[in-house]
Order: sequence, then C-alpha cells, then structure tokens
Amino acid sequence: MNKQSFEEALLALEAIVEALENGDLPLEEAVKKYQEGMALAKHCHGLLEEAEKVLTKVMNQEGESDFDVEE
Repeated sequence: MNKQSFEEALLALEAIVEALENGDLPLEEAVKKYQEGMALAKHCHGLLEEAEKVLTKVMNQEGESDFDVEE
C-alpha cells in the first residue's frame, strides 16, 4: 500500500509526466514510468475521494448540505 502523502505523490507524478514528455526514455523505461504514473494517479484520486468524504461528513454534522464536485 502506498504511504505517500497527496503532495508527495503529486510531485512524483509530475516528475514522471515531465520525463515522459521529454521523450528521451527507452521504451521499456517509459512503459515502467507510465505504470508508476498510473499507480500514483490512482493513489492521488483515492486520497482526494477520502478527503471529500471527510469534508462532506463535517459539513453534514454542522448542518450544511452535500456539495457536488464537478468532473
């Protein structure tokens, strides 16, 4: 399980995107970086979903209504 914070994972993902955009990687390494990037993106998405759940719960406990996140 990935223990990185959202910020750490996002920085790592940005570095991978930059490396892939440069196009200087051998194919095998590019595929590995892509797979790492997808795992990091999934991890970040999960952390964001959890944060949304917490915020929704807090808002509901304080009498606020649910909010929608535009996708």
